[in-house]
Amino acid sequence: MTLTLSHTFIAVDDHEAALKFYRDALGLKVTKDIAYEGMRWVSLSSDDQPGVEIVLEPPAADPNTSPADRKVLAELMAKGLLRGVAFATDDVDGTFERVAASGAEVVQEPMDQHYGTRDCAFRDPSGNFIRINQAHS
Repeated sequence: MTLTLSHTFIAVDDHEAALKFYRDALGLKVTKDIAYEGMRWVSLSSDDQPGVEIVLEPPAADPNTSPADRKVLAELMAKGLLRGVAFATDDVDGTFERVAASGAEVVQEPMDQHYGTRDCAFRDPSGNFIRINQAHS
């Protein structure tokens, strides 16, 4: 049996701002841009992992989400408490410089971690936590 990751979803409240971060700053490629019933889903992938898509979706894309739950999701997003993703790179310092130069919110500058990586962290425009790491050689 083969089991691989195909998609991961990140809630965003402004797709255009999110694209400036994920496409323009991180360098991911848009693979799909789908509008449906007043909502939008944008899929992106890396040239290095074309089979894995990050899908930028509305915070409450599930039509069964109650108004109360939508409010809670919006509050969590505004506080930056929804999780994001971790990326791996072979040049964390260069990646940091490129992303920071885009105006992205820096959470942590590159630093060596005791668990064997050098990493940095940002928040995307919706407040999602994004970590970028490089394994020590």
